[in-house]
Amino acid sequence: MMTSFFDQFASPSFMGVPLIAIAIALPWIMFPTPPARWINNRLITLQTWFINRFTNQLLLPLNVGGHKWALLLASLMIFLITTNMLGLLPYTFTPTTQLSLNMGFAVPLWLATVIIGMRNQPTIALGHLLPEGTPIPLIPVLIIIETISLFIRPLALGVRLTANLTAGHLLIQLIATAVFVLAPMMPTVAILTAAVLFLLTLLEVAVAMIQAYVFVLLLSLYLQENV
Repeated sequence: MMTSFFDQFASPSFMGVPLIAIAIALPWIMFPTPPARWINNRLITLQTWFINRFTNQLLLPLNVGGHKWALLLASLMIFLITTNMLGLLPYTFTPTTQLSLNMGFAVPLWLATVIIGMRNQPTIALGHLLPEGTPIPLIPVLIIIETISLFIRPLALGVRLTANLTAGHLLIQLIATAVFVLAPMMPTVAILTAAVLFLLTLLEVAVAMIQAYVFVLLLSLYLQENV
């Protein structure tokens, strides 16, 4: 039984061909493209407003040098939100429950922020490894601790997104299984459990959006330290 619960996180395949590429490309296909007309419809207007508000809020603490990342961060945010939300539909696969995919996003982007900091302001970038006013005997220990914390950042990004989505999907499946099992024996308890399942689904919708926002927000904070 426990093995079947985790089968939903296995990458699906058809005739030996992994379908994760289709799951990754599907969100981009679903977005409407702006028409050639001067007046857009409500959906495109709402989409444009959301992207503009998010970009302004995300880049507010960054200086002009960090604004070059606006397109990349906004695209990543939209991709993560759409992928997480589509994964809540029945009989779908969520690519962002794969740690390898999340680390594939986290490591290159984190490394890019570190390289930018070392290239543009190496003194300040290295200064983050040693807080000002540190006693001399603690300098080697603090440098090691700060270096470890620096390299843990991409791991924390990938594991946080993976763990939150995986835990939510498992909890939904467990409660849904309990509803089907209790329905013939105790209908009243099954109805109450179904109500809990509905509330949990709403919570998972919020988690799917919040975790995508947190992922991109932390990347912007890492960028802020290095630009």
